[in-house]
Amino acid sequence: MWSEERLTIARELELQLADFWHDVDQNWGRQAADFFTEDGVFEASEQTYRGREHIRKFYEYRLSRGPRVAVHAFANFRAEPQTPTEAVSTWYLILYAHDGEPVQLSAPPIQIALATDHNVKGEDGRWRYKHRKFESLFKGGVSTTTLK
Repeated sequence: MWSEERLTIARELELQLADFWHDVDQNWGRQAADFFTEDGVFEASEQTYRGREHIRKFYEYRLSRGPRVAVHAFANFRAEPQTPTEAVSTWYLILYAHDGEPVQLSAPPIQIALATDHNVKGEDGRWRYKHRKFESLFKGGVSTTTLK
């Protein structure tokens, strides 16, 4: 049976994930690094970014490349609280992306990955990602963005 605490934490983390991807897809990730702890780690499919500033540089690079249409959809979200201020969540990333302006030709997702987030709740009451890891299950077509 689900506890009220698990349901509350899971819903908070799911809403945060939706806000994170909304920022990445609609605001070019200008606020994305703020969703991570200062020492947060983002293990993408091809590169690891360590620390909030390195993550910020990745999203700045992504923005500097020019127009890109991206939809980071997620499915099968679940969260397991470890303590009242720590939780592990898993979900599947379904990524559609292509450089250029909309409207792009429809194609299969360029990546489907199992994501695991280690979340911590700060003294300010806000959840942040301490560690995010993508494990690619399917990949193809257009390349994902990697900081050069």
